[in-house]
Order: sequence, then structure tokens, then C-alpha cells
Amino acid sequence: MQPQPNAAEGKLAEVIRRQGRPGFETALHDWLRRCLGPDNLIVLAYRDAGPPQVLYRHSDSPQVFAELEATYLAGAYLLDPYHDLHVTRVPTGAYRLRDVAPDAFHRSRYFLDYYQQTTLIDEITFVCYPRPEVSLNICLGRDSTSARPFTPAEMEAAQRLSPIVTALAEGHWAGIANLPHPADDVTGALVAAMADRHGIKLSPRQAEVALMILRGHSTPSIGLRLGLSPQTVKVFRKQLYAKCNLSSQAELFALMVPLLRVG
Repeated sequence: MQPQPNAAEGKLAEVIRRQGRPGFETALHDWLRRCLGPDNLIVLAYRDAGPPQVLYRHSDSPQVFAELEATYLAGAYLLDPYHDLHVTRVPTGAYRLRDVAPDAFHRSRYFLDYYQQTTLIDEITFVCYPRPEVSLNICLGRDSTSARPFTPAEMEAAQRLSPIVTALAEGHWAGIANLPHPADDVTGALVAAMADRHGIKLSPRQAEVALMILRGHSTPSIGLRLGLSPQTVKVFRKQLYAKCNLSSQAELFALMVPLLRVG
């Protein structure tokens, strides 16, 4: 019997053949495209300090990654829900953006000023750990190319494929190096940058609230995360806006995102 052309099993066999060798990333992309039909794919290595390392990316639409270096890698990644998966060391597996994003993500300035410009409408990422201090995000996106989100059946398929995808990725990138940087104190760095660049002295709690607003957390969500009452969060938010002479979240984003730049 002749094998079926372009069958998913044949694509997977090529990924296995390429593990630890040149061409692995392309083979992995071809297999995942055959199984789940993403419009784009990016592989990012997150560490405890510094911006993520781009290990592979592909998109038929140039708009998807147009601001990757200038905005995302320059500091906005610290506001990304998927970066938070690295910080909290979630278990290996498949995660859909809508399931891990903060409750007010689509109203956040990160979403409105950066994410929306990518034309992405849905994402599934496979998270794994080739080294204890390094996490990989193998992120599959749907954008304006197809203009359709992943279906529940496709998410179920991603969850079934997750043990295979993550085992292959951990094997291929097992030798990835960790950068010899100390862990970043994002809150402390923001406090220092605000004082140095703008002469504004924020308290650590005010800086924490600012970062959570930018990530897309509502007042109740911030309260739950920080162990504060909603009324207390509102007080910190009012103090923050008054100190910085701000009247909107757009102004907060414009003021603080440049201060998140690292490297």
C-alpha cells in the first residue's frame, strides 16, 4: 500500500529524524501546521532575566511580527500573559491565550497598543522546560490571514499532542544555555527608572499596581493577586495617576513601557 502524501505521521517522522539536527524547527512547523493549521508559529526561550530568545519564527503575514524586536523584545514581553507562565513555572502542557490572560486583557493598553496591531486573534502555546531555568513557548497563532480562532476540537487535539511536542522540543533544545544574569526585579527596576528618568518616586506597591494594570488586570483581579481589597487597589491607582500626572491608561502605557526596556 502506498503511503498517503503529506500525512501527519510522515511529518512527525521527519521531526523525529531532525531532532538535534538542522531543519528541526522547519519540520516541527510543518507537522504542527498539518495537525492544527496555525497561520504563524514562533518559538521563544524565556529566562529569569533579559528578553526572550527567538529560536524560530514563521508567518505569511509580515504584520504579525512587525513590532517584535522594537516593542515586544524591548520590554513589552514583561506584560504578556505567556511570560507570566514562565514566571509562575506552570506545568508542561498546552495553554490557550484566552484561558490564561487577565480578565481585562482586551481592554489593556498592551492589547490595544501592541497586541492588536499584530492582527493575532487566537494563540495556543506549548510550554516545556529543556532546563530548569529555561522555559520554551512553542506558540501557534491565528491571525487576519485566516481570521478564525482555534476550535474546541483543535484545542483538544493540541492537548493530546502536547506530550509529543514538548518531549521533542526538550530533547532538541536540551543544550540551550542559560544566560548568567541575576533574576530581574521588574518592580524595583521600574521604581528606579521612574525616579531616574522622570523624577517620580513610586512606592513598590504603586509600581506593582501599575504593572498589573498594563498587563490587563481589573481592579478586583489586582486585589486578588496582591491580597488587597478593591478599595485599597483604587487608592493605589489614584495615587499612581496623581504622582505621574496621568488621566488614562494610554498615558500610563506610553510613560512606562519604554522604561521596561532591558539590555
